[in-house]
Amino acid sequence: MSKDLVYRLLSQRPGQFVSGEEISRQAGISRAAVWKAVDSLRKAGYTIEARSGLGYALTAAPDALSRREIDAQLQAAGVTPVRLDCLEEIDSTNSYLKRIALEGAPHGTVAVANYQSGGRGRTSRTFLSPRDKGVYLSILLRPALTPEQLLPVTALTAVAVCDAIENTCGLRPRIKWTNDLLLGGKKLVGILTEMALEGETGAVESLVIGAGVNVHHTDADFTPEVAQMATALSAQAGYPVSRPRLAAEMIAAFYRLSEDLGGDLGPYLAAYRRDCLTLGREVHLLWSDSRETVFAEDVDDRFGLIVRRGDGSRTTIRSGEVSVRGLYGYADE
Repeated sequence: MSKDLVYRLLSQRPGQFVSGEEISRQAGISRAAVWKAVDSLRKAGYTIEARSGLGYALTAAPDALSRREIDAQLQAAGVTPVRLDCLEEIDSTNSYLKRIALEGAPHGTVAVANYQSGGRGRTSRTFLSPRDKGVYLSILLRPALTPEQLLPVTALTAVAVCDAIENTCGLRPRIKWTNDLLLGGKKLVGILTEMALEGETGAVESLVIGAGVNVHHTDADFTPEVAQMATALSAQAGYPVSRPRLAAEMIAAFYRLSEDLGGDLGPYLAAYRRDCLTLGREVHLLWSDSRETVFAEDVDDRFGLIVRRGDGSRTTIRSGEVSVRGLYGYADE
């Protein structure tokens, strides 16, 4: 489409004027078509200045999770996704990828949504996903690995999302074991990984990795209970963080993760230990009918939490809920 060609040319030199003649020549369209494309882009939310004798300059782009905006950011990162589905609305990006995985969607397929009507977290919890506020993104992988080799994937995803956020705005979240990401002591990101196995052989058919990041949320976007413990990236940064840029950085980080699965996870482990705020603290292990107070010492090479009990014995926790005293604005949890 001529609109996409004109946008591509203007976005290569943001804020700089490009003559209509040059755009016409490079895009292979008439000057009238250039003007129509510019008008269409303006109606889509792009700010394009026009000056006689100078041409057109792209000075601002909408904060939209559109293919056009995310592609522009991915080109800058040198990443070309196998398939990228940009959805205005979906029940959840994880559920969507699980459905199209059954239809043969390829390894590396990414889904990003502007709104989720049924966002999901761990243990069937609801993940609030209001429109125009966050980045809700999942990737479909088909790794030739065993379920045991993929056990650390949730912790690896936490590191990958930390990398993406830091590359976007310079802030790096802390990790509450296993995969809660926090800034300013409040929750910023929800992560959900889901694996499908072949019934007879137990081989991995697909792995869906999903993350939802609060970007422009305010307290009004959360329930009163959630508002006490949640935050948003723009609020922490002090300026509006670009959602397309963050989506592109998440895609790049997930692609790197897909290449690293089954290989040397040492760099991920080092980053996880550095960023994990659970370590070195007294924590509560929350079971269905009880809680136990222990001291979190370390994570092992499979990202299990090594804890010391009151009697001095040590054990490794690989699943369950861990509550950290002092987080989310509470004196105790």
